[in-house]
Amino acid sequence: MFRTRTILHATALVAVIASSGTAAALVADEKGRQEGTRAGIAQVRADLPGRDYRYERLDAPARTVVRDERGAIVATFTDGARTAAITSHTRTFTDPARTPAVVTTPVWVRLAPRPWHLDAEREDWFRPWLDMTVADRSDDVLAVATQYLDGAPAVEDKVDDKPVRYRGDASFGPADFYDYLGVSWSFPGGATENPAPDRYGALDAAGFVRLVYGYRLGYPLRDGAGQGIGLPRDPAAMATLDAGVLIRTAPGRLALQPGDLLFFDTTRSGVDNVGLFLGLDQAGRPRVVSSRKQAQGPSLGDDSAPRKGGEPLGLHSVRRL
Repeated sequence: MFRTRTILHATALVAVIASSGTAAALVADEKGRQEGTRAGIAQVRADLPGRDYRYERLDAPARTVVRDERGAIVATFTDGARTAAITSHTRTFTDPARTPAVVTTPVWVRLAPRPWHLDAEREDWFRPWLDMTVADRSDDVLAVATQYLDGAPAVEDKVDDKPVRYRGDASFGPADFYDYLGVSWSFPGGATENPAPDRYGALDAAGFVRLVYGYRLGYPLRDGAGQGIGLPRDPAAMATLDAGVLIRTAPGRLALQPGDLLFFDTTRSGVDNVGLFLGLDQAGRPRVVSSRKQAQGPSLGDDSAPRKGGEPLGLHSVRRL
């Protein structure tokens, strides 16, 4: 059964987002980022057994950077967040039906079994998990997010012995992940949600994020009434989530890492949209995967979105899960 297998895999083989020096923290002001990184080093340690890793503590946001014996970044862990970044082979993401943008990144985004904190590298779970993670080539957050773009092939698996399309081209609609799947879903709190037949294959912005992070990768999900822990049903509630860490600190100094959730206020009436940051395109512009009405489903965005100083207008906040 796909649901069980996916969640077990996400727990056992959680991988960190790999990044190079610039990809580990993509910042609007690169010079400012480099200066902040140098000033933020609190400690460098290489006293753990096994492979010669060095562990650096940086700030803004507080995080641990893992480097190999040559000084190259292996992984980045942000305090309070489960998402981590691992540097691995470079991949290219495109959405030719919607935009000519091309995103090329060495970052792989995975979910660690628990939120990061200072000195977590000393805990028993960490080294076995990291060693498995750096070698993992299964679909990560970024790969999963792009499996619902226009023209993406449909793929089925068994849920309760019935074939269910769990990935493939999605349309837009007021639909959650179980509507897209066409299956009923029982949440940990006991509530059961049934899919709307006319919303099969559709996703709204929050439903898309819940499908990627929740159904596919095992992040906890709240029911439609907001009960339980994890990702709630609407973007505004996600923006005030009591999990992960708030990344946005000041206008013009937007530090992003692939996999971050970007929240938008497009109508000046509050947060009404959410997307997943994929990386910078060939023009150095941030690309966000989001299910939008204008694109009739998940897309990498287009080149008509108004921007100021390289930052999308209407951006409300950024959260790292």
